Amino acid sequence: MNRRTFYKRWTSAVSIILHALLLLTAYVLQGVIFPYMRLTGLVPLLLPVVSTGAAVYQGRIAGGVVGIFAGILCDISFNEPVGMFTVLLTLTGLVVGAVADTFMARGFVTFFFSCVAVLIVSAFAQMFPLLFFERVPPTPLLLVGFWQTVYSLICALPLWFFVRALGLRAQRVSPPGRPL
Repeated sequence: MNRRTFYKRWTSAVSIILHALLLLTAYVLQGVIFPYMRLTGLVPLLLPVVSTGAAVYQGRIAGGVVGIFAGILCDISFNEPVGMFTVLLTLTGLVVGAVADTFMARGFVTFFFSCVAVLIVSAFAQMFPLLFFERVPPTPLLLVGFWQTVYSLICALPLWFFVRALGLRAQRVSPPGRPL
């Protein structure tokens, strides 16, 4: 094995470890710390932001893989129906990553608007059973979903620096269009 191949494998392994640490940190913040720091009873969603950032800065494969693990952690954290966030975050990671690979520029604006879309879809997924099976009035649910999205976006701003740094690190190892 030559030095270049060893370097790529080593940096890929370090990148995977850093992604895992970011996911675990977001999980601890979302599931353990923020429930005790509720703002009007709301807990921000951080794991969808991490998977969206991986999709924007690293493409559909990374977005889908990070989305799987972020979704599993979200399902554990919120005790939602089994697999709801796993499927949702995997699909959004794949879709956002595919769009970022084809025609969106990789930057803060793309990250922000992708996060808005994913957080709105996540809020709707959380309120879907209440709207259609429990017959809860839609107005309070829409207000809670709106404020949860705003709160999550405020918390997403510091995460952007970490997600972007991981994406730029991965692009240095293997630029888009070049396999590992």
